[in-house]
Amino acid sequence: MILKTSSDRILTTHVGSIPRPEAIRELLQQRLDGKHIDESELSKRVEEAVGDVVKRQAEAGIDVVSDGEMSKTSFIAYTDDRLTGFTQVSPGGSGVPASNVGESWARRLDTRHEWRAFRDYYAEYLPREMPPAAPPTVCTGPITYKGQDVLQKDLSNFTAALKGVEIEEAFVPSIAPGMIGRGQNQYYSTEEEYRFAIAEAMSTEYKTIVDAGFILQIDDPGLGETWDMMIPHPTLDEYLRLQAMNIAALNRALEGIPEDRIRYHLCWGSWQGPHLGDLSLKDVVDLVLSVNAQAYSIEAATPRHSWEWRVWEDVKLPDGKVLIPGVIAHTSAVVEHPETVAERIMNYARLVGKERVIAGADCGFAQGAMYRRQHPLIMWAKFDALAEGARLASQRLNFR
Repeated sequence: MILKTSSDRILTTHVGSIPRPEAIRELLQQRLDGKHIDESELSKRVEEAVGDVVKRQAEAGIDVVSDGEMSKTSFIAYTDDRLTGFTQVSPGGSGVPASNVGESWARRLDTRHEWRAFRDYYAEYLPREMPPAAPPTVCTGPITYKGQDVLQKDLSNFTAALKGVEIEEAFVPSIAPGMIGRGQNQYYSTEEEYRFAIAEAMSTEYKTIVDAGFILQIDDPGLGETWDMMIPHPTLDEYLRLQAMNIAALNRALEGIPEDRIRYHLCWGSWQGPHLGDLSLKDVVDLVLSVNAQAYSIEAATPRHSWEWRVWEDVKLPDGKVLIPGVIAHTSAVVEHPETVAERIMNYARLVGKERVIAGADCGFAQGAMYRRQHPLIMWAKFDALAEGARLASQRLNFR
């Protein structure tokens, strides 16, 4: 079974993460706080939420659906329950590291160029919208994969939810090795050794997802957004060499998985802000295309990156590859007009071919379980606009 493409109409999809119901958020927060929770109650609520969110995606006209990542606290928390070798340090109340309690938001504001440049804005935004979601961990021993039971439960819930639902395909997101444990290595002798150890461990998850019959989506915002975290900035060449090593580790982890079962997602971080320091797609597009995947899901609707469809005027999409441009944005509550969505789709279709475009979203509508980017009502309205825009584009592109 290969990744489905837009053979008779423009297909639709999104990036994966959907706001969790409040009952799930409350239970996950209690777990982060170190409190005892009824795990059977959480499992029951997750199972129900996955069934509901799969059905609602299909009803909204989404062709390639996810489980909404209902069970996941965040990708950053993978070290908690899926990888060995990481040790939690200085846990504080409410899921906040003790060193951060009452503190030093000023110190956090100094960790990105943009947060420094727009300090007054982020001093208000970060505590409200991006509070620390889990205590920090450090790598203090060998990294192996231990999340088989958690993963299998996710895949079983998703499989059950898909029964009787009319969709084209289903995908499961997983995090790229370069996004895990950044700046947390206290065990491996080099960064390269550390990254490849993570890749080796994560290959178990990647293969299990594909073997279960799903499309594997690799989430890798780090390729774009890590640039803003490096103070002082390296040269662009130095940065690209670092990211080339991360991509090499990812490709090692993907060995043995057919490319036509893999899609790769790139964004520039899902928080809402100016993003003046973002690299351009043209700066990293060669690295994106070096990932051993058939499809590339790329943020493209947000105002900072909506012009980048023009990158494909100069860059040839390799034969057999597929683009999944974001044609709806997670960063604004304004719902895109279907005509805007159709226009964006057609810009890409004219450049790379209508059969090689799947209409997508910029990023997830929830960055983990604890905070969302838009209210669910807004997200579903955007999904409706995505589906209607794809129908308009399909009509105008004259599919046979």
